[in-house]
Amino acid sequence: MLRVFLTLMFLLLGPALAGAEEQPEATLYRQPFCGCCEGHAEHLRANGFSVKMVETKNLPLIKKQHGVPLEFEGCHTILVGGYVVEGHVPATIIRKLLKERPAIRGISLPGMPDGSPGMSGTKKEPFVIYELSGESGKVYAKE
Repeated sequence: MLRVFLTLMFLLLGPALAGAEEQPEATLYRQPFCGCCEGHAEHLRANGFSVKMVETKNLPLIKKQHGVPLEFEGCHTILVGGYVVEGHVPATIIRKLLKERPAIRGISLPGMPDGSPGMSGTKKEPFVIYELSGESGKVYAKE
């Protein structure tokens, strides 16, 4: 009887436990009162991230401390899994980064592209996400 009970529990709970993914913890640094940053944080939360928002009046210093070149700056800076993620990078690309664990500082979607997570407007072309490394300018992904 106990064996039947344990087998049933395994069959019922096994798939749920097997599909459970780790909830990556992200810290998002932003300027006070930025609405699109909140929108990007909501996108990340909806895709399984735990997001802590930190308002700062010195965002350029955060970017400099984490080696984000001026030409790759975005609206906000995220620290997640030992990487810096700059701008409105889609959650799927951040998950790819965390899964692959490349030897780079991080990734960036420069600027504030229309239709990117947290931004209004319509996506006009594929998003180009760049590596932040010694070879800045190298494309990491397109979405």
